[in-house]
Amino acid sequence: MDAAVQVEDLQKSFGDRVVLDGVDLAISRGTIFGLLGPNGAGKTTLVRILATLLRFDAGRVRVDGYDVVGQAAAVRRTIGLTGQYASVDDLLTGQENLFLLGRLAHLDRGRARRRTAELLTRFDLEQVAGMRVGTYSGGMRRRLDLAASLIAAPPVVFLDEPTTGLDPRSRRNLWGVIRGLASEGTTILLTTQHLEEADALADEIAVLDHGLVVTRGTPGQLKARIGAERFTAHLEVAADLDRAARLLPTASLDAQARTVTVPLSGPDELRSALNALSEAGIALTRTQVTAPTLDDVFFAVTSTANSETRR
Repeated sequence: MDAAVQVEDLQKSFGDRVVLDGVDLAISRGTIFGLLGPNGAGKTTLVRILATLLRFDAGRVRVDGYDVVGQAAAVRRTIGLTGQYASVDDLLTGQENLFLLGRLAHLDRGRARRRTAELLTRFDLEQVAGMRVGTYSGGMRRRLDLAASLIAAPPVVFLDEPTTGLDPRSRRNLWGVIRGLASEGTTILLTTQHLEEADALADEIAVLDHGLVVTRGTPGQLKARIGAERFTAHLEVAADLDRAARLLPTASLDAQARTVTVPLSGPDELRSALNALSEAGIALTRTQVTAPTLDDVFFAVTSTANSETRR
């Protein structure tokens, strides 16, 4: 199978609350798949179902070719899971945590020791391997937690907001580890609230809202659907806003910020806008050209009206 994860018409409710309302997903092997959505959209519920931790109401789910209900034990042998909070034992050392988990994963003692040493080196934890995890920094704990999910070298890894609580440097370091895993052929499902994280890491992204996949594509495809680049001019005098609007009929205005913003389809439109403002004697304090971001995508596709219509 080309798909490491296959989800078809997945449905899950908690009482009267519908959490997943017919989700369809296919995640290609060896890719990083980003799953975005507002709080309560169903991201963690989906991950728990994929990891065999939660039963669903209807649909079909396969991971690495195995059915998550009928072949749950096989699924568990092929996955790694890192949740939003570190699950390692604070009273054990980093080395003891990994060795214990290796034995629980049915590695023999020799293999568990070798795998522990490999992961401590890979995650730059050798210097603190003999220290109790309770003394680790947040970044160290998250790296150890991710290492723990890889102890049995699973082909599929679920990362549920793995950089929660990390400082920017620790987050970037963990990004490098995640990219390295994908380059070696590991399939990664990543949920995150950091949109720049999904933009930097994901080969493909799906956005969940009200239990539905409301859009899907590569980061570039999603941003292209929102629109082209935009030129924003910051005016020196607020009174010039009306004149600027007449000169640039496609512009949107922000009176408080004293800006006019024009969508661009190419460099000629940018040149024309600048020339029009200059010839009219409209003074500018600064200008900028920006491309659509995943933030724009997120806000566009998870609006209340859009979600309610889809439900």
